[in-house]
Amino acid sequence: MTRRISWTLLAVLVLAQICYPLTTGATRAGLTVATVVLGWLLSVGHALLSRGLRVAVALVAVATGGGFAIEAIGVATGVPFGSYDYSGELGPKLAGVPLIIPLAWTWMAWPAWLAAVRLTGGGATAADGSRSTAGGGPTVGRWVGRIALATVGLAAWDLFLDPQMVAEGYWVWRDATPALPGLAGIPVSNYLGWLLFAVLMMSALRPLAGPAAEHTDRRDHPMFALYLWTYLSSILAHAVFLDLPASALWGAAAMSVTAVPLAVTLLRAQRGRHLRPEAHQPHRPGVDATR
Repeated sequence: MTRRISWTLLAVLVLAQICYPLTTGATRAGLTVATVVLGWLLSVGHALLSRGLRVAVALVAVATGGGFAIEAIGVATGVPFGSYDYSGELGPKLAGVPLIIPLAWTWMAWPAWLAAVRLTGGGATAADGSRSTAGGGPTVGRWVGRIALATVGLAAWDLFLDPQMVAEGYWVWRDATPALPGLAGIPVSNYLGWLLFAVLMMSALRPLAGPAAEHTDRRDHPMFALYLWTYLSSILAHAVFLDLPASALWGAAAMSVTAVPLAVTLLRAQRGRHLRPEAHQPHRPGVDATR
C-alpha cells in the first residue's frame, strides 16, 4: 500500500514537472506551487505510511517548521542566506515568506536523508538476503558521514533551484555578490546558508524521528526514484529547456556526490538479487517439491 500510493504521487509529480517548461507566467507560477505541494505530500505521506506518526511529525517539525523559521529570520535579518525578498507570485505569505517555501525544504529533505541512510549502511538487504547493517545502530563515523551526505544531498539541490526561481522572478537578492561563476544574481552566502541549515536539520531529524529512520527497505524505492529523477531532470531542464547551462553544470557536479553513489548502489543491489545462487539452482523433483 505504501509503495503504491508513493509511486502514484510520484507519477503525478513527474507529470507536473514535465509540464513546467511548457507553461509561462501565472500558469507556471501556479504549477510551481502545485508541484511543491505534491512533493510535500509525497515525502510526508511516505514517512507516515512507511514509518509511522513519530517520523512524520519529526520530519514536519524539523523541515517544515524549521524551514519556515529560518526563512522568516532570513527575510527579516539577511542571516544566514543574505538579503532577499519574495515576490507575490508564490501564493500567501507569513512573515514575508510564501507558505510553500518550507514545504519545499521538506519535499527534498526526506529523500536526501533516506539516500544518505542507504549509502551509509542502512540498506535493508544485502545480495544474500541478510541485513546489510550490523546491530546496534551506526557508529560515530557512520553517523557523521550520514549527516554529511544528507546535508550535501539537500543543499546541492539549491544550485538548481535558486537560479531557476530567480530567473522566474519569484525572489530577488538585494546584494548578489560575490556569486559563483555563471550564477550571477545569487550570492555565495545563500549556498552557505543552505549548508548550515541542512546540517542542523539532518542532525536533528534522527534523534526526533527515532530508530525507524535508521534503515531503508523496498518501501523507500519511490523516494530514491524521486531523488534521482530530481537530479537527472534538473540537469536536462536547465541545460535544454530553461537556458540555464551554468546551473546545470553546478547542480550536476554538486548533487552527484549523493546521486551517483545512490544510483550505483541501487543498481548493484538489483544485480545481486538476480544473481543469488538459489535463483540458478536446478529444480530437483521431490527434494525441492516445497519450493
